[in-house]
Amino acid sequence: MPMTLHVMYPVGDGTTFDDAYYGTTHMALVDEHMGSHLQSATATKGLAGGPGVPAGFHAIATLVFADRDAMDAAMAASGPVMADIPNFTNVQPVTLVGEQY
Repeated sequence: MPMTLHVMYPVGDGTTFDDAYYGTTHMALVDEHMGSHLQSATATKGLAGGPGVPAGFHAIATLVFADRDAMDAAMAASGPVMADIPNFTNVQPVTLVGEQY
């Protein structure tokens, strides 16, 4: 069963997030180190939480894996990706692991 990993960067008082770095350098690291285990990876920049509502997240990445084994293999290779997080944000990401319907 396909598995997903959502990595969410919540907006909060004093949080910083470098969108340009994230969209280019960080996502390139995801591809370099985890890409062989991924079915797909997308990242969404938060613009709004609804009409007239500020975004609750700076960004959300969605990584899709064929199965749990592929996700586990990607996570085992994710050291450089995880180490890069302080280069673009001071936010502690929130994650959600799930199964696709």
